Amino acid sequence: MKKVPVIFILLLLAYYVLHDQALLPGTNGSGVADNSRILQAFQNHENDVQVRGTGEVVRILSDDNDGSRHQRFILEVGPRNTVLVAHNIDLAPRVSGINVGDSVEFYGVYEWNERGGVIHWTHHDPQGRHIGGWLKHQGRTYE
Repeated sequence: MKKVPVIFILLLLAYYVLHDQALLPGTNGSGVADNSRILQAFQNHENDVQVRGTGEVVRILSDDNDGSRHQRFILEVGPRNTVLVAHNIDLAPRVSGINVGDSVEFYGVYEWNERGGVIHWTHHDPQGRHIGGWLKHQGRTYE
């Protein structure tokens, strides 16, 4: 009789892991990225906010080569709202073939600035002290 409750609990846990992605920050309950948390963080001038979202590439910038190298591009995440993505290419692969108009999904840390903010930590942490982030572009995940 004890096996039935254990099996039930395991099935329930599997359901939430596989189907209920509403537990992920920045999702709308269906696992689809939702930018409302980023827009809220911008309005409230918040920093160090773990976010998940999606945006359209509106500008590709040159790499930042001071210190750790970062691939940089700007995403539109809402009407008249943009964020700079600073993706560490010393720790993660460069997003290849990215062009203006492409859709990019991201999971990283938001930092406010008057221009819309920055998304960083879009990579794994080799020391394992920070939650890993990622970028998704054309079906490929960069972490």
